[in-house]
Amino acid sequence: MPCPQRARAAPCPARPWAALGWLAAVLVSAGCAAPTPPKPVLGALSVPADWSAPGARRLQSTTSLVAWWTRFQDPLLVQLVEETLARNTRVQTAQQVWAQARALSDLAAAGLRPSVQAVASAQRSRQRSGTDSSAQASQFNAGLDASWETDLFHRLRAAVAASQADAQASQADLGAVQVTLAAEVALDYLQLRAFQARLAVAEANALSQQKTAQIARWRQQAGLLTVLEVAQAETAWRQTQALLPALATAAQVMAHSLAVLTHRPPADLTARLASPGPALAMPEEGVWAFPAETLRQRADVRAAEWRVDAAYQRVAQADAARYPDLQLSGSLGLSALGWGPGLGAAAGVYGLLASVSAPLLDGGAARAQLRAQQALMGQAVAQYDGVLLTALAEVEGGLVTLQGNRERVFRLRGAEQTASHAARLAQQRFASGLVDFQVVLETQRSALSTQDALVSAQSDWQGDHVRLYKALGGGWEAQSPPAPPTVAAGPRP
Repeated sequence: MPCPQRARAAPCPARPWAALGWLAAVLVSAGCAAPTPPKPVLGALSVPADWSAPGARRLQSTTSLVAWWTRFQDPLLVQLVEETLARNTRVQTAQQVWAQARALSDLAAAGLRPSVQAVASAQRSRQRSGTDSSAQASQFNAGLDASWETDLFHRLRAAVAASQADAQASQADLGAVQVTLAAEVALDYLQLRAFQARLAVAEANALSQQKTAQIARWRQQAGLLTVLEVAQAETAWRQTQALLPALATAAQVMAHSLAVLTHRPPADLTARLASPGPALAMPEEGVWAFPAETLRQRADVRAAEWRVDAAYQRVAQADAARYPDLQLSGSLGLSALGWGPGLGAAAGVYGLLASVSAPLLDGGAARAQLRAQQALMGQAVAQYDGVLLTALAEVEGGLVTLQGNRERVFRLRGAEQTASHAARLAQQRFASGLVDFQVVLETQRSALSTQDALVSAQSDWQGDHVRLYKALGGGWEAQSPPAPPTVAAGPRP
């Protein structure tokens, strides 16, 4: 069979069967691939099946943690959390990091597929043969160049798997940011309402003490009290009044913090948060009923787990880099001495190249790179255990604190009822001249202190629920990747 016509620059090659047979032999040798490095074993830290806190029960479902902020039955709190999750700059930054990780994963996956490029060139030359005569020649070339790395020992596949694990970790990082921000909004909102409630308690007590001071002045004018007792009454009233600016300032600071979390100017929410609003509902204690296995659903725990997988894949990538690799490349084109009918003869040109590269002497660089990746994998495993242990400590500590503050609130409620009742009786009897003025002062101070402590304890109890929701994962669920943003094409330069 005669060799087809070729361009002069591409001599007729030998029959392709020998090259194809050699290539098949190289591909069959891929069966002797390098052994896959062993995967790290997670779970060296034993997670108990139940909580150690007394009274904690076991329940397998975690769905009730989703949108846990609705448990407080406050529409404004729900709005603030939703606005924060949609507009906060930390969420936007984490979303862009996730988008970058997905793009890098797609970039790594592109290396597994063949690469084809279109090439074209034109050349015009002139050759002088005498003083005046000259010869002109034109040459045109067009064709396709293709290349493919066969990835015999799965080096590229390991790189793709590592980049995919990085993308999963970035998604979990986004979830951790969202869970943290939701908890921050709820805690700041609870603190705001607590300061407003304490301010209302202080104002009510200041009004009561002002009335008591007025009664004391009247009785002093009647000769029934001394100037000392009147001074004591006015001192107690003014001390309570001094609490008002500090509490109002603290509430304003919390409002500014909430505005910043929702990506607004600091004073933008002042009007919406100025009124105290209704009392927040107390969530049910069903949050105690989750097993310790729930910790593995935390976004930061999942992120640490994905980073262990990414580190393992990079170990496999570094290990595969020590073995030979096969690359295939080829070209197909057309070469002509002119353009158009009769301008020159055209010839088809094609080429096929298979090359094998293998590291022979690298001074131990490949093994050193492998050891470095193994050390990084060990770090990732240790960090995973640390994150899991921290999560376990947060939940166990949150359960203990929740139970303690719950008991504290119940006891303070009884104390507040008796203290308020005693203060009213003392004031009434003092107005009738039946009790000494010191009794009135003591009961009023006790009532103010107990009421303020009850409001603070209730806020702490509600905050314990928020912190426990966050420690249990905050209802985080993996999201589907959003569609890439559409960028309008500008004018081409």
